[in-house]
Amino acid sequence: MSDLIPQLVQQLFNGLSLGAIYALIAIGYTMVYGIIGMINFAHGDIYMIGAYIGLVTLSAVGVQSGLPVWAIIALMLVVAVAITGVYGFVVEQVAYKPLRSSPRLVALISAIGMSIFLQNWVALGQGARDMAVPSLIPGALRFGSEGGFEVYVPYSRILIIAVAVVLMIALTLYIQHSRMGRASRACSQDMHMANLLGIDTNRVISFTFILGAMLAAVGGVLIALAVGKLNPFIGFIAGIKAFTAAVLGGIGSIPGAMLGGVILGVAETFAAAYISSEYKDIVAFGLLVLILLVRPTGLLGKPEVEKV
Repeated sequence: MSDLIPQLVQQLFNGLSLGAIYALIAIGYTMVYGIIGMINFAHGDIYMIGAYIGLVTLSAVGVQSGLPVWAIIALMLVVAVAITGVYGFVVEQVAYKPLRSSPRLVALISAIGMSIFLQNWVALGQGARDMAVPSLIPGALRFGSEGGFEVYVPYSRILIIAVAVVLMIALTLYIQHSRMGRASRACSQDMHMANLLGIDTNRVISFTFILGAMLAAVGGVLIALAVGKLNPFIGFIAGIKAFTAAVLGGIGSIPGAMLGGVILGVAETFAAAYISSEYKDIVAFGLLVLILLVRPTGLLGKPEVEKV
C-alpha cells in the first residue's frame, strides 16, 4: 500500500510525457481540419521525418564535437524544424492544393498515398531497420520511500514536457495576438468571407501545414532522444494515436488537441501498467468511442452550425 502513491506518480509522469508528444502531433491535424476541413493523414510521417532529420544532424555534428549538449539538441531541433517545414509545404502543394474543390474522399486517398510515399522514401534512403539514437541526456531524478518503490524520472522525459508546454503556450499566444493567427481564425470560421475581406487564404493554408509540420518535428526529435531508436514506420501508429487525440479533444480545437493528447497518453500508460501492455491500444481507442458516444464533438469541440 505504501508503494501505491509512488507508482501512480511514476505512471502519471510517463503518461504526461507520452501525451505531450501526441499533443504536438495532434495540433497539426486539428489546425488543418479547422481551416480546410480535411485530415492530413501524412502528418504522422512528417513527425517521423523530423526524427530522422534530427538523427542525421546529430551524426553530422557528432556527439564528440566539443559542443555542449544543449547546443547539439538546439541544432537538431532547428534543422529538423526548418527542413520538415519544407516537407509540410510540399505535402500541401502536391497532395491538397489541387484537390481543394474535389470531394473529401479524393483528398483522403491522396493523403494516404502521400503517407505511403514518405514511408518508402525514408526507408529507401535510410534503410527499413531500426536505427539507434545516442543518448544525449542520460540520468534521471530519483525519489521515493527508502526500501520501497523508487520513482524514476528521466531528464529526457522532463525535457519533452517542458518543451511541449512552452510551445503550446507560445502557439496559443501567437494564434490569439498575431496577424497571421487572426487570419487563421478568420479562415477557420468562414473561408469564403475571409477571402472576400482580402485575406490571402492560400498563404494561411500553407502556413498551417508548415506550422503543424514544425511542431511534429519537435516531437519527433524529442521522442527519438528519449526512446533511443527509430524506423521509417514509427509515424503511422503515432499519427493514428495523435489523430485519435485530436478527435477526443474536439477536432478543430487547439486546446482540445492538447487536452486529448494528455488524456490519451495518461490512459494508455495506466492501461499498460495496471492491465497489460497488450491492452493499451484497446483502452485508448475504447476511450475515444466512449467520449464520442457521450459527446460526438469531442471534449472541447463545438457542434457545426450549418449556414443557410
